[in-house]
Amino acid sequence: MREIISLNENWTLSFPKGERPTEQVTLPHTWNAVDGMDGNGSYLRTTGVYTRTFTQPKQPLAGGRTYVEVLAAALAATVKVNGQVATTHEGGFSIFRADVTDLCHEGDNELTIEVSNEDTPSMYPASADFTFYGGLYRGVNLISVPGTHFDLDYFGGPGIKVTPKPTEDGGATFEIESWVTNGEEAYTVMYSIEDCYGNEVASGVRPCDSTKVTLYVPDAQLWSMDEPNLYTVTARLQKNNETFDEIYANVGVRSYTVTPNDGFSINGVPTPLRGVARHQDRLYKGNALTAEDHYEDAMLIKELGANTIRLAHYQHDQYFYDLCDEAGMVVWAEIPYISEHMPNGRENTISQMKELIVQNYNHACIVCWGVSNEITISTKDKRDMLDNHRVLNDLCHEMDKTRLTTLACYAMCGPFNPVAHITDLVSWNLYLGWYVPGLFLNDLWMDFFHLCYPNRALGFSEYGAEGMPNLHSEHPRRGDHTEEYQAIYHEYMLRCFERHSWLWSTHVWNMYDFAADARDQGGEPGMNHKGLVTFDRKTKKDSFYIYKAWWSDEPFVHICSKRFADRTQSEIEVKVYSNQKQVSLYVNGEKLDEQAGEHIFKFRVKLDGETKVQAVAGDCIDDAVFRKVETPNPAYKLGKAKSSSANWV
Repeated sequence: MREIISLNENWTLSFPKGERPTEQVTLPHTWNAVDGMDGNGSYLRTTGVYTRTFTQPKQPLAGGRTYVEVLAAALAATVKVNGQVATTHEGGFSIFRADVTDLCHEGDNELTIEVSNEDTPSMYPASADFTFYGGLYRGVNLISVPGTHFDLDYFGGPGIKVTPKPTEDGGATFEIESWVTNGEEAYTVMYSIEDCYGNEVASGVRPCDSTKVTLYVPDAQLWSMDEPNLYTVTARLQKNNETFDEIYANVGVRSYTVTPNDGFSINGVPTPLRGVARHQDRLYKGNALTAEDHYEDAMLIKELGANTIRLAHYQHDQYFYDLCDEAGMVVWAEIPYISEHMPNGRENTISQMKELIVQNYNHACIVCWGVSNEITISTKDKRDMLDNHRVLNDLCHEMDKTRLTTLACYAMCGPFNPVAHITDLVSWNLYLGWYVPGLFLNDLWMDFFHLCYPNRALGFSEYGAEGMPNLHSEHPRRGDHTEEYQAIYHEYMLRCFERHSWLWSTHVWNMYDFAADARDQGGEPGMNHKGLVTFDRKTKKDSFYIYKAWWSDEPFVHICSKRFADRTQSEIEVKVYSNQKQVSLYVNGEKLDEQAGEHIFKFRVKLDGETKVQAVAGDCIDDAVFRKVETPNPAYKLGKAKSSSANWV
């Protein structure tokens, strides 16, 4: 039987160029956990060599094979066993494996993985507004399988492909295919489908050289945002009723459509996709996240009330896709074909797209494949770029006939650019009201595109404004990086999207602050502060709660600008966010006012010394303290020595 052995412990990391001393590390690991976010723009981009020993596992029967499985190595890697090259890989976000059986010997074997995050003109990403961490940041496994086993060689995939389709009678068909390596006539593949309660609802058997089968399940439980029902499809490789290898996939039965005028519908129910984008890094961890980190990220997004995530700008951890499956979160999955088209990088875009699709095909959460992001920023060879987009679009449709394609266009790309009309869907990264003045321009832009292209589904793939929890103003304005302006910006955008309900998707940039070492904004270099939650996940900004007020059914009330405690005014506006229909405000224990409304409630409060404020909505309570001071607190204002508006480009 298949055995998976973790190799995350006992690694030695050395740097051949001598930039840092040799150290002992545990995976997941990145060597940029500190300098990748310090803002000096020169984090270590080099080759690190990870080394450890292992003992080759033995299968009970002769002919067993041993694979090294790398869950991700950023950005390029060479795997060696006992000094001999087993495989090379370019692309820092996907699984890859190497059959190392014939390179092993009795006793201890030396495993070496050389990892590089250096700039490579044939590999993506090459230029982008985030830190390119280096390291083995997701872990490494040893996989032992019998000589005859389910495939481990095809683009890092799971060896099984399942396509569930709902039927008109309320059931569903499951088109299943698996791939067997070194199969013989005596082997068969036994399929079993279990519902979310563990009940077997269908089964079938096929010879190992012809594994395709279609199984029918009556009264199918559909997968949706509200009820993310999952089926488990298990494939067992058998001979004489004995199981030699076993794999499985969790899948969901759902159908969806996207139209220019009605937006996204799932299982025939119109359901606007409203959510966030996510980067995979954290303070002093970089991208070397634990399962607990991924889980917390998913639960915070769920708390927000979002129903979709754009997983930017690369393939994320398999565990996170699993979490999205289980949470009913619709996912936009994409490759890091970003910022600039490199003619020498075309093969790399194709290989990364193949890996993305093969490794993630079974996930119910994914509804579209993203082929590129802001590719027109600095692209010179437009003809070659357009041709590559057509190739990628065709590739997606060839490999996956069930999903749509999309891309994210740079703000300055313009609605008439031919690149915007290649994929099935299109979205724009627009920061109108942040990088350029005029929040109202968002309405004008959407209306103009819809007028020019009434048959083209439009989405907003990025929008946002930087907000620092320590910066505040009574008169917030664009570019001041205050928590207040960020909240005002998002208030406008939420109302804007209500006026344009036909948008197929909207994704806030970003759910979390993230590292971008080339940036120097907001008084804290090395960071992009457009997140609704801080980089360490400790602070939910006011903007987090405006989305919760709009999207979540979980009762809450939140007093805004609580961190803006010191005020010079004798009377201030206290703004409250809630998803309840009625909010009461108490000042120093006395009821000031009670208001009925939706989402946003505003009260005038007189300040005299220290004033305690309490908001009450049903059973929900939130408290704040404001102080009357004579002079403004200088800590609330952005220092003039730092940039307040320059983008990374």
